[in-house]
Amino acid sequence: QLSCLLKMVTLHGIPEDLDSYPKELLLFLSPSDYAATGSCSQFFGNLGKANVDVLPREAPRRQQLLLEALACLKIPGTEINEENAEILGRLLCDLGGEYIRSSGGRLLKDLGRCGSFLPDQEEAIRDVISSGNTTFGPPAAWSAFTLSELSGLIPVLDHSILQQIPK
Repeated sequence: QLSCLLKMVTLHGIPEDLDSYPKELLLFLSPSDYAATGSCSQFFGNLGKANVDVLPREAPRRQQLLLEALACLKIPGTEINEENAEILGRLLCDLGGEYIRSSGGRLLKDLGRCGSFLPDQEEAIRDVISSGNTTFGPPAAWSAFTLSELSGLIPVLDHSILQQIPK
């Protein structure tokens, strides 16, 4: 339905009011298509607000969008800063474990909105949390507020982390 809607909307070129359409349409565009109405960082900022789960996690299109976003934002290694994390939005859910580890606790709150993780992502999240080097501190210092902030990550936590959290 979305790709059909996109064909209708872009029949005479990319409309200037493209931002007023559902963000999920952007999943079927490339940043170069969007260039007439904004920059690639604007494109990925809007795309980051879309429900990327419209495309299956393994979909080549979804993986390509992540690669294009990393290139657009000129992210040199595997460390994502807060500004880029905000632009990437839901695309953060597709980052590999090496990005999660390198970025430390900066991505934890955003990752909590992802819904599901691949095994290497889960392991990276546990490593970051176990290190205690996050704004949330070590699990032994967590409060009910911390748990509510990280609620989306609770299914990822293993026994060794859970037993450290104060009752």
